[in-house]
Amino acid sequence: MRIRDLPSLVVFLAAVATAWPASAEPPRAAKVDAKACAQAVDRAVRFLKTKGQAADGSYAAFVGPGPTAVVTTGILRHGRSADDPLVAKSLKYLETFVREDGGIYKKGNRLRNYETCLALMCFAEANRGGRYDKLIAKADKFIKGLQWDDDEGHDRSSLNYGGAGYGKHKRPDMSNTSFLIDALRAAGNGPGDEAVQKALIFVSRCQNLETEHNTTPFAPKNPDGGSYYTCAAGGSSMAGKTPSGGLRSYGSMTYAGLKSMIYAGVGPDDPRVKAAYQWIQTHYALDSNPGMGNAGLYYYYHVFAKALDAMGIDEVEDARGAKHDWRRDLIAELVGRQRPDGSWINENSRWFEGDPTLVTGYALLALSYCRPAVEK
Repeated sequence: MRIRDLPSLVVFLAAVATAWPASAEPPRAAKVDAKACAQAVDRAVRFLKTKGQAADGSYAAFVGPGPTAVVTTGILRHGRSADDPLVAKSLKYLETFVREDGGIYKKGNRLRNYETCLALMCFAEANRGGRYDKLIAKADKFIKGLQWDDDEGHDRSSLNYGGAGYGKHKRPDMSNTSFLIDALRAAGNGPGDEAVQKALIFVSRCQNLETEHNTTPFAPKNPDGGSYYTCAAGGSSMAGKTPSGGLRSYGSMTYAGLKSMIYAGVGPDDPRVKAAYQWIQTHYALDSNPGMGNAGLYYYYHVFAKALDAMGIDEVEDARGAKHDWRRDLIAELVGRQRPDGSWINENSRWFEGDPTLVTGYALLALSYCRPAVEK
C-alpha cells in the first residue's frame, strides 16, 4: 500500500472522534466492579508489604531499581502517600541511585534511560509540596540528553532519530521511547516540548502504516496499523516477520504507540491514531498479549489500560461489532489471575515476569486506570 491509498484505510468509525476527551479532565469511567477491584488491590499491597519488599525497601533488586519504581508507583496510584512507611522505605532506596549527572540508575549498567524514566515517574507521583522538584528537573534534563538526535550524529533522516533505548543494544526501541514520553510528561513537559515531538517521529516510524510520517521500508510490507519493537538497526519485532519480510505488529507495542501518540498531541482524526485503534479493535484480547501469547502479558495489561484511558473511551467495539467495557474486562481478568497470597505472576518468565513483585506492580498500575469515577 502507498500513501495515495491512505484515504481508503482511514475511513473509520466516527466513534473514535466523538469519544475523544474534549478537555484535559479524565473521562468518567463506565460502571465497573469497584468492590472486586478494591479487594484485589488490598490483597496485592498486603503481599508486597509482608512478602515482597526487602529490608532496604527494594523489590526484585537483582534486576536493578526499575521494579522498585514500578511497584512503588503502583502503590502510590492507589492512594498511599509518600510518607506511608511502605512507600517511604522504597523512595529512600530509589534515592540511593540518584547520580550527579541527574540520572537515576544502577552504576555501571547500560539501562540508564529505562531506570531513570521509571524512577522519575515514581518520584513525580510522590511529589507533594515540591519535595522532589529538583530531582525531577535534573532527571528530565538527563533523559533528554540520552535521546537519539543530532548530538549523537543522527539527524531527522536517521531511523534512530527521536528514540530512546537501553544502551547495551546501541539502538532505540519502542518500549524505551514509550517510557521516555511517559517520563517527560510526568516531569511537566507538554505535547509541544521538543523532546516529545522528536520521540513522536520515532514512534510514528515504528507503526505499520505508510504516511508522510513514516516512509520506512517496513510499513508497506505489513500495513495493518499496529506497532512493533524498533525500526532502527535493520528493524526488529518480538513477534517476528511476515512472509513478505514485514515486521509483525503486537499488542503491547501497539498500545504503547497509541498512548505515546496521544501524549504527544496527536488527535483522533489523525490516520496514525485511527489505524492503531482499528488494529486494537481487530485484536481486542485480555487472555493474551496479541501476537505474543503470554510473553510480556502484565506489561501488556498496563499499557492496554493506560492507552485506553488516554483515549478517553469506556468501551471498545471489536471487529465483530461486540462492545467491551474494557475496565470491567480487565478487572475480571486480573481478579481471576490473582494468586491466593495477593500476588500475580506470569508462567512465562520472559522479561522478568516470573518475579511476583514486578508483575504485581504492573497489575496495580493497570488497575489504577480502572477505578470508577467519583459520582457527581
